[in-house]
Amino acid sequence: MNSNLISTIGRVLMATIFVFSGIGKIMAPAATIGYIASSGLPLAPLGFAIALAVELGGGLALVFGFKTRIVAAGLAAFSIVTALAFHTNLADQNQLIHLLKNFAMAGGLLQLVAFSSAKAKA
Repeated sequence: MNSNLISTIGRVLMATIFVFSGIGKIMAPAATIGYIASSGLPLAPLGFAIALAVELGGGLALVFGFKTRIVAAGLAAFSIVTALAFHTNLADQNQLIHLLKNFAMAGGLLQLVAFSSAKAKA
């Protein structure tokens, strides 16, 4: 199988969770802002706007291979920050799974940073 095709499939799969999460935020902005506020973070509406831009914008950029390394680095950082901000109750197995999921996503995104080709287009 062509490595450019595999790279494209990998990018699209990595992007899927961000795009769906961004769409979910668009569909329920008040709930998302409330969740951010309940976590004790200040400026929840601003956090909502940033999260929406990063998830939807970054996810779509990955799908289309736009600035892949930069976008993947930003999404990796976002994944780690959100893991540490929202999923720290390790006594709750669900939260532990979300923490580890975010770390795994960051790891996959860092692989894109390290190995994606600026010229690779499928």
